[in-house]
Amino acid sequence: MIAAIIVAGGSGQRMGASVRKQYMEVLGKPILARTLTVFDQCADVDRIVLVVPRDDYALCQERILAPLNLSTPLCLAPGGKRLRQESVFNGLRAADPNTEIAAIHDGVRPFVSPEDISRCVEGAKMHGACILGIPAFDTLKQTDGQGRIIRTVDRAAMWLAQTPQAFSYPLIMQAHQRALEEGFEGTDDASLVERLGHSVRIIEGSLGNVKITTPQDLILAQALLGHSS
Repeated sequence: MIAAIIVAGGSGQRMGASVRKQYMEVLGKPILARTLTVFDQCADVDRIVLVVPRDDYALCQERILAPLNLSTPLCLAPGGKRLRQESVFNGLRAADPNTEIAAIHDGVRPFVSPEDISRCVEGAKMHGACILGIPAFDTLKQTDGQGRIIRTVDRAAMWLAQTPQAFSYPLIMQAHQRALEEGFEGTDDASLVERLGHSVRIIEGSLGNVKITTPQDLILAQALLGHSS
């Protein structure tokens, strides 16, 4: 069984709007609804666990889920109080115990394709852990934290991580449990698996698989949709 953990538990503070970013509309459709539609179209996804703030359950059912009428079975899980990491762990614990692969995805990345989801899942089946990403194209500078450049980083081996990030279910559960016990806060789920000493494969995703977190991202999303329509 393949479970998609769609994480939409954030407050959207960087968006500076009164509505959480996952519920904001892009060309007439909520961002989260667009993301869920893509996963519903992916034949490799058997179940969806949608992680949203507990206070948003009714709103999400009425505004997002009811109009979509998804064919893939879906359940809700509560978002974490502070960290995305907490939200992911809540979603993992809400998944079916028979889950083999968990594909974790940001609810505000609506432009991932069903094909890329499947490629990531297949990578996890083969290697235990696989994520999408894109090679770094810009020159990378390391600073001292006060605006002074220490060195130029060789970008040849550098990638920018995206989601989905797919893992063997027992592996990612172990990684999250270990992080919780040790008080480790990672910037993504792959970093938790890396701490266990397990290698994580990265495969090339798409430049269009953007995460919508700022007003500028929203403008980009509208442009991407307008270009594809």
